[in-house]
Amino acid sequence: MDLSVLGQDSSEHSTAGGCSSGSCGGTDDQLSHLSDSIREKVQNHPCYSEEAHHYFARMHVAVAPACNIQCHYCNRKYDCANESRPGVVSEVLDPIQAVKKVKAVAATIPQMTVLGIAGPGDPLANPQRTFETFRMLSEQAPDIKLCVSTNGLALPQLVDELAKYNIDHVTITINCVDPDVGTKIYPWIFWNNRRIRGRKAAKILIEQQQKGLEMLVARGILVKVNSVLIPGVNDEHLKEVSRVVKAKGAFLHNVMPLIAEAEHGTFYGIMGQRGPEPEELQDLQDACAGDMNMMRHCRQCRADAVGLLGEDRGEEFTLDKIVDMDIDYEAAMVKRAAVHAAIIEELDEKASKKARLAAMSVPDVATPETRRHYRPVLMAVATSGSGVINQHFGHATEFLVYQASSSGVRFIGHRKVEQYCIGDDSCGEKESALTGSLRALKGCEAVLCSKIGFEPWNALEAAGIQPNGEHAMEPIEEAVLAVYLELIASGCLDAEVPELRANA
Repeated sequence: MDLSVLGQDSSEHSTAGGCSSGSCGGTDDQLSHLSDSIREKVQNHPCYSEEAHHYFARMHVAVAPACNIQCHYCNRKYDCANESRPGVVSEVLDPIQAVKKVKAVAATIPQMTVLGIAGPGDPLANPQRTFETFRMLSEQAPDIKLCVSTNGLALPQLVDELAKYNIDHVTITINCVDPDVGTKIYPWIFWNNRRIRGRKAAKILIEQQQKGLEMLVARGILVKVNSVLIPGVNDEHLKEVSRVVKAKGAFLHNVMPLIAEAEHGTFYGIMGQRGPEPEELQDLQDACAGDMNMMRHCRQCRADAVGLLGEDRGEEFTLDKIVDMDIDYEAAMVKRAAVHAAIIEELDEKASKKARLAAMSVPDVATPETRRHYRPVLMAVATSGSGVINQHFGHATEFLVYQASSSGVRFIGHRKVEQYCIGDDSCGEKESALTGSLRALKGCEAVLCSKIGFEPWNALEAAGIQPNGEHAMEPIEEAVLAVYLELIASGCLDAEVPELRANA
């Protein structure tokens, strides 16, 4: 590829992805500056490494039904097999059932590296069930990383217990560091056997979250901070949240969009609180990126999710289906180790290729004064994993969105859609799904997929989105860059005038 047309050089960008240090979060660039011990903790963790999430799977076990706070965006009573959002489960397990399920999944899906407890309530509000599960797994499945996700209220008094089971990754949901903002998010907390409301409740929660964060960092435990972006409530405030948690040693910040459809039965949903538009989410993530490594590939998983991020194979592992499974876990561990080693080798090769690409110097004729710069372009990608374009447009339930620019390619986020092709003649449903996809792909100028039918092709073109099926099975970032160069070569993108750009 001729990168000189983009004005790339090795002095400006550390990777072919065009991400300056810490700006993209989870990419190879994010890992390049880490110590070997930290890199080992995150390189196969799909939530802590954007690159890893294409290859490695995770699962959650729902052993923690109770919660010690109430959030306006949460309704744990809602349960639907087709619903994907935090707090939703199909069945609550006891620790013995959970361990059996984990071993069944790990033996069937060798790419699974991480077991997390994230609900449906708060794991640390259910300490006996949570830690009994961790105890048995650390003994019976020592090759699996153990993680926990918590609101942080009970965190400080349980940090020692978390460290006891070699838990290297903890996620704390921190939506504010100002009690006045917190009163708009949390109606109550349950603290010292009492229900506390209002500003006092928010103040206690924030103090406990910050204390727990500091204690975890002091123990060398990696902390990911989740924040829910609630327009008009904490949208501007989250910049301060990012600054504070970064200063206290958090490893990663994940700003997620509010899910507030009325049918979910949450307070925000019933009251008509809107969720953020994709552009709002991206702008806030970019604003926070200067202070914090940002996670952009979160799927806001169910509390019983199984598989790669973006997919859920939980229905394959319900209790009735695993009860009679005879699992030879020692043999499974051997297979899993081989699969993991092969994936890491592939990721290392991919990283080396990116480094070589980034090291390509710009020809002398392309001086800083004459180097051309072009406006950025958003492109959506249909993929089922492995970091390649390998999914039919009609089979996609989400699209990954990348931005190509004169600085290279960077991952932006994902857009969920309703599957267009479901294998029957439901034309009305197809029309509705296609309309929804066009709405979800707003702002994108191209869609890269392995195949696409005539009907969606025409609809995309009419909406100003160029379908592209010419890069099937190619690595995503290389294909996005290639399409961007094609747009430039075809004259679809005008170069900015250097003098104007310099004065901007």
